Amino acid sequence: MAVGMSTASEGGGYNGRMTSFVVLSCMMAATGGILFGYDIGISGGVTSMEPFLKRFFPEVYTKMKEDTRISNYCKYDSQLLTLFTSSLYVAGLIASFFASSVTKAFGRKPSILVGGVAFLAGSALGGAAFNLYTLILGRILLGVGVGFANQSVPLYLSEMAPFRHRGAINNGFHFSLGIGVLSANLINYSTEKVKGGWGWRVSLGMGAVPAALLTLGALFLSETPISLIQRRNNHQKARVMLQRIRGTEDVQAELDDLIKASEMSKTIENPLWKILEKKYRPQFVMAIAIPFFQQVTGINVVGFYAPVIFRTIGLGESASLMSTVVTGVVDYSWKYNGNSAWGPWRFEQSVWFCGANFCMHLCFRVLLVVGSIGVFNPE
Repeated sequence: MAVGMSTASEGGGYNGRMTSFVVLSCMMAATGGILFGYDIGISGGVTSMEPFLKRFFPEVYTKMKEDTRISNYCKYDSQLLTLFTSSLYVAGLIASFFASSVTKAFGRKPSILVGGVAFLAGSALGGAAFNLYTLILGRILLGVGVGFANQSVPLYLSEMAPFRHRGAINNGFHFSLGIGVLSANLINYSTEKVKGGWGWRVSLGMGAVPAALLTLGALFLSETPISLIQRRNNHQKARVMLQRIRGTEDVQAELDDLIKASEMSKTIENPLWKILEKKYRPQFVMAIAIPFFQQVTGINVVGFYAPVIFRTIGLGESASLMSTVVTGVVDYSWKYNGNSAWGPWRFEQSVWFCGANFCMHLCFRVLLVVGSIGVFNPE
């Protein structure tokens, strides 16, 4: 059944509306964002749990408990501990190169399915880990899931969404990521209190729940119309799918544009050189510069290691996890407010963008001062 929100053609638009089929499909696909956020948030929490460190990283645990001659910061100086966290991102980076080829050759649905299976296997291995090797292997499998899901899910959301709501629906992946991070923080805070020291297994294994939803959901997802045109050149099936997801029989204008775009893409011998042309340069530069400098600021690293950072400045195990929960709540709240003005770039969005960067600059300065006090004057 279709629901309201008309997107009738105006000024070059397409007929159709936001249908329940699109909403449900995109909600299921966006589970990949929850998984990515969960895996980001869970690692920092478990690495601050003493039973986890005692089992897999005893040298770090010994430094924490017995060595009073070094600063709190240096107590976490372990290459293996760093490997536990970073292996997911290295595996995700490598997997993303293969994921793009799989997505192009076989479609968005198989790529999402591979990501879901990898997430499920990685979560199961992490929760049942009996030594460091199985723990790292689980993180690598999670990284494969990240690489495939981050490649295919945003693309799937964009291609399924009506053109007027494409930005809003594509932001659903970002919101899902925030939900995943916050969920991981809350679960870490709860499992830390489990008696017997096995709470970290629940934290690592709970990722299997959304992973199972994504895997099962991917089996029932439909391919996007543009994927059907590009891979199979099946215009009739693409028309039927468009009619289903737009809730109208009149989809000829959108279908014609999709066919035209597909044909044009086949005439481009080297897409990389094409995008480097002068007329595409402003979009290309901004598409690279904004995410690059956002990563280089280090704010994501602060998020990854937040519980450990709080511990190094003198907070206890439970207090550091609660502080991370507070950070996650604030982060998600501002995600919601900052993305409330969907659509073309406007002055209000420029204000949000500049204001967020200014606040991040101030917070980094505060973190530097507080961190220095905690590290060098732990008492």
